[in-house]
Amino acid sequence: MIKVLIVEDSPLVCEFLINILGSDPDIRIVGTARNGEEALEAVHRLNPDVVTMDIHMPKMGGLEATRRIMETDPLPIIIVSGSSDPMQVATTFDAIEAGALAVLRRPAGIGHPLHEVTAKELVQTVKLMSEVKLVRRWPQARRMGMPVQKTSLTQEKVRIVAIGASTGGPPALQTILAALPKDFPVPVLIVQHIAAGFVQGFVEWLAITSNMPIRLPSHGELLLPGHVYVAPDECQMKVVRGGKIALTTDEPENGLRPSVSCLFRSVAEVYGCDAVAGLLTGMGRDGAAELRLLKERGAVTFVQDKDSSVVHGMPGEAIRLDAVTFILPPEKIAAVLTNLASNCAKI
Repeated sequence: MIKVLIVEDSPLVCEFLINILGSDPDIRIVGTARNGEEALEAVHRLNPDVVTMDIHMPKMGGLEATRRIMETDPLPIIIVSGSSDPMQVATTFDAIEAGALAVLRRPAGIGHPLHEVTAKELVQTVKLMSEVKLVRRWPQARRMGMPVQKTSLTQEKVRIVAIGASTGGPPALQTILAALPKDFPVPVLIVQHIAAGFVQGFVEWLAITSNMPIRLPSHGELLLPGHVYVAPDECQMKVVRGGKIALTTDEPENGLRPSVSCLFRSVAEVYGCDAVAGLLTGMGRDGAAELRLLKERGAVTFVQDKDSSVVHGMPGEAIRLDAVTFILPPEKIAAVLTNLASNCAKI
């Protein structure tokens, strides 16, 4: 049984979440809390496997509660938000930075056409996050990332950077993008697995610390150097000849749309050895086989190291497939990207 603590100040919403999660035979609701202060006490007393956390609550909000739980009793926390305002949604990513694993829209009400789908998504997310038994904050000092093997980088140029991420990805991406210079000479494309309705807020949150413009692209948009493009909801994002982005409604890959695999495969076809691509923390194997394809075509590839990853599923699978040139923590990834792109730009 997965023991769940629900933190929510609205009695009606709390009962709604209890009904959804409690209907699954593998989940047991062990308690509720109306604010962050009660949540801290309940976590210590009840020892839940997963916490669902509201953000806006009296006395102590979800952000501060998440920070304190991660300092004292670290465990999987899922932010469940009822807000649709992009700026307010952006604030929920501060909780991800503080250690929460995922952010979800509150399920639609009973009778709504999307009720069953969104309720199932909440249940599945709770089950997946319960498998993350150790949630560690990144240490202040980390080892230097080293190449997997001695390698000679013979590229004449770098024309594009592509990155895929899932669970734990937002703070890793924030670290990387914040360290890239505003005159970074090539476009950066990102697929981040995230619940529908949050990607615009995610972009707003990344933009606060980034030196580069970050946007959700439109179909047929021309890629520009020094710009970051994040895959929109429910679209497969690809690159096509002529340096443009294509957004399609192709079938999900690995159960995902957008899919890292789809993006990486198109980058391999269009840019080949002129690309740099990498996988950050995340569950599953999305993008791992395609990262190997990129490496085989001469691209430089990287993955996030295990020590700094919340979940090492995607990077670990890429390592297993011998798809990786570098294994690096996020703050070292930015330096490698800058050096590769700048050196090649001078050739």
